[in-house]
Amino acid sequence: MDESKKSRKLWGPLEFAILTGSGIDIGCGPDPVTPNVYKFDVQDGDANEITKYVHDQFDFVYASHCLEHMHRPDKTLLEWWKLVKPGGHLFFMVPDEDLYEQGVFPSRFNPDHKATFTISKDKSWSPVSFNVLQLAHSLPEGQLVKIALQDQGYDRRLIRHGLSRSPLTAAARFFLRSYYFARRRKFGPALPAFESLMSHFSQVDQTLRSNVVAQIQCIVKKNQTSQPIR
Repeated sequence: MDESKKSRKLWGPLEFAILTGSGIDIGCGPDPVTPNVYKFDVQDGDANEITKYVHDQFDFVYASHCLEHMHRPDKTLLEWWKLVKPGGHLFFMVPDEDLYEQGVFPSRFNPDHKATFTISKDKSWSPVSFNVLQLAHSLPEGQLVKIALQDQGYDRRLIRHGLSRSPLTAAARFFLRSYYFARRRKFGPALPAFESLMSHFSQVDQTLRSNVVAQIQCIVKKNQTSQPIR
C-alpha cells in the first residue's frame, strides 16, 4: 500500500541524494519513487531475470517490497546489480520477518511472498529466510552504505508470534482475512480498535496503516572502478 510514499517520510539527505540522475523502480506499481524514474513492473517482464528486458545501466536501482516476491532473492539481487552503473546505488526495502510474518510462513498477510528477511541472525524460524546483510556483502565490488530496521509507528505489543490452532483464534483469523481483503482493495477505512481486539487472538498486519512500516532498508554502492557483470 504505497510503501514508497510511506518510506519517503522517513528519509533524510542521504536517501534523496541517491535518488537523483537516471533510475529504475522495480515493482513500483502506482507508487513510483520519483516522477521520472523508469518504471518496471509485471507487465514489463519477469523481474527475476530483468536483464532480459532492460539493457541499460542506471545511477540508482530501486525496489520497494518487491524482492520478497522473487523466487531466489540472492540470484535476483545479482541481476538487479547488473543494472547499476559504477558509482551508482542499489536501494531496496523488504519486510522484516519478525514484525511482518510473525513466525508464520507462508505469509499470512501476503501469500505471494516467497522469502522472508532479517538483517542478520544465526538461526531463523522461517525455512526461506535471508540475511539482508549477507545479501549486501555478496554483491561484487559493492560497498554497504546503509542498512536499517524501520519500525516507525509499529506497536510491538500487538505481535503474536506463531500459529495458534484454537477455535477462537480460527474465528479471529477469518474476520481478519476478510478485513485485510477489504483494506488491501481500499474498500473501507482502517479500524485500529478492531485490529487491537483481534490481535489478542491472531496476528495483525499493522502495515496497512498509512503511518506504519515494518521493513529493512538497504543501500549498496557499486565501486567506480567496477567492470560490467556478465
